[in-house]
Amino acid sequence: MADTVTDATAKLQLGDAAGDVPASAPAADPNAPKLQLDEETGEWVSKGELKKRLAKRAKKKATEANKVAKDAAAGAGGAPKPTKKPAAPKAEEVAVVDTEAMFKQGFLAEVYNERPVKPVYTRFPPEPNGFLHIGHSKAIAINFGFARYHGGECYLRFDDTNPEAEEEVYFESIKEMVEWLGFKPYKITYSSDNFDKLYELAEKLIGLGKAYVCHCGDEEIKLQRGGEKGTSPRFRCEHADQSVEVNLKKFRDMRDGVYKPREAFLRMKMDITSGNTMMWDLAAYRVLDKPHHRTGDKWKIYPTYDFTHCLCDSFEGITHSLCTTEFFLSRTSYEWLNQQLVEFQPMQREYGRLSISGSVLSKRKLKELVEKKFVRGWDDPRLHTLIGVRRRGVPPGAILEFVNELGVTTSTSIIQLSRFEQTIRRYLERTVPRLMLVLDPIPVVIEDADDFEGTELEVPFSPKDEAMGKHKIKFSKTVYIDRSDFREVDSKDYFRLAPGKSVGLLNAPFPITATSFTKDEATGLVTEVRATFDRTNKKPKTFIQWVPAESAGSRKCEVRLYNPLFKSENPASAEGGYLNDINPESEIIFPNAMVESGIEEVKRRAPWPEAAGEDKIGKGGPESVRFQAMRVAYFALDSDSTDDKLVFNRIVSLKEDVGKR
Repeated sequence: MADTVTDATAKLQLGDAAGDVPASAPAADPNAPKLQLDEETGEWVSKGELKKRLAKRAKKKATEANKVAKDAAAGAGGAPKPTKKPAAPKAEEVAVVDTEAMFKQGFLAEVYNERPVKPVYTRFPPEPNGFLHIGHSKAIAINFGFARYHGGECYLRFDDTNPEAEEEVYFESIKEMVEWLGFKPYKITYSSDNFDKLYELAEKLIGLGKAYVCHCGDEEIKLQRGGEKGTSPRFRCEHADQSVEVNLKKFRDMRDGVYKPREAFLRMKMDITSGNTMMWDLAAYRVLDKPHHRTGDKWKIYPTYDFTHCLCDSFEGITHSLCTTEFFLSRTSYEWLNQQLVEFQPMQREYGRLSISGSVLSKRKLKELVEKKFVRGWDDPRLHTLIGVRRRGVPPGAILEFVNELGVTTSTSIIQLSRFEQTIRRYLERTVPRLMLVLDPIPVVIEDADDFEGTELEVPFSPKDEAMGKHKIKFSKTVYIDRSDFREVDSKDYFRLAPGKSVGLLNAPFPITATSFTKDEATGLVTEVRATFDRTNKKPKTFIQWVPAESAGSRKCEVRLYNPLFKSENPASAEGGYLNDINPESEIIFPNAMVESGIEEVKRRAPWPEAAGEDKIGKGGPESVRFQAMRVAYFALDSDSTDDKLVFNRIVSLKEDVGKR
């Protein structure tokens, strides 16, 4: 019997086209037909059948093009010259991205050439007041990657100067995301480590006559800075004329709790006449009535970002302070303050930030989406928080490739979601194993399959990478196919299963022919199909995926298909606000899907792929269990999964959806 199965399955040897399915037998028949993907229908067909289809479509397209050309000629008095669009490279033809390329040339190479020192020290300095988003992945990749490329080190420094907004959960999540992206901080530091030193330097600045305690309110400060429209003359308040002694006493009173929040704050005496707004006597310290997570009740005053950041860069010997262009004007105040107070002078340079269109990244908007339950939580796979992107199943290596593909310039990058997904798709195509899964299964009873019940079919995880290995699938008399692969009434343009029609089952011994079906009278849905093997050796026109019965090792599962959370490219500009732009079909759930038994080995051997922060077996969460469900999409295991119930998230589709933004 085993030899019979091998001979039969060898005849269904599958090809090596983009997105191909694995070969169906251990021994390949050199004369066996090759299957190729019909990208328009999503079907697996023989090479000859695909050639016929493509020729027919090309003829139709040429006819339509000729008609358009004739119409244009009739209207313009002459025929336009045809133009030939170059063909896009296939996925497997695209070279693996060099994730260090952005440091070898362009903006970052120029930054290093401005200060070609060894060793290089950089820092990634997030505020621990929210979860990181996809834009932060660029900052992480740049700061850690720049230091690593030049043989240096990068600090992870938490800018924890605002206890009113900071929570422990944010600290832990930030550390996890940095490690997940494959980077190890040289040291994890906190701005609060330097509170004593920063306070001493604040008193020094007062002693230099470069800082004063101010009691002005918001409206008064607005007038000092030129009024609502900035058209009136700028001026300093009367507090700037206080003596050093008065300012020192008032500052110490701030420290000792004499003043309540907003009653007094320390301002730097900079250049109110400058054309740069970041030189208009910025705040250095303010009173906050909130205990700090690390220093407790020791302090009543806390330094601002503008006072803290540049000085901490100097304390840590940061050679290249790399930040986004929103801090371009701050470079002047950054350098001014360091020159007043410290010897070591870091160099600040700014690059364009990264955003994804059709998304929101602001903490306020994300919080509203979570609190109003438009999404499952901060890690919802539809959000572009890094914890959401991770839960969806996007590999960290794909994110690093995406950042590198974009390159680094001073221009802000607002990238279409489809471009981000295309990078992920290309990365997954070459790195994850392939399995069979059906979203909406219906049973097909193969009446003459008794002799094949329990037969093991050996299938490789990838037709392109033998190192991925193989797995075995047990054949069963009852198999499950997707509801979309069966039609009650046949037609000439339909190539899948229908009464009296044969179709190939991927990796199975023979094609099958549907003989009858039953329906649920209440719902009108097909509940079972009866079939027999087609043993005529006639080549089927197409092949469909299937899974064996649960008794043969298949698992029932829940599958969540994710689409963009918003309907438009710019949700913020939608009429009625971004919440009115929510896509009602952003999550589609198939509660009764089935996946073949190979999923168990994929789980055991995860992560797929081994890269970045998921570089060892077992080093990765459930989302590191990734696979291509043939003819369906790329999926990852969701954190809602249990031993009894598997839940999968769609990472991306197999190809870009037509009409998808």
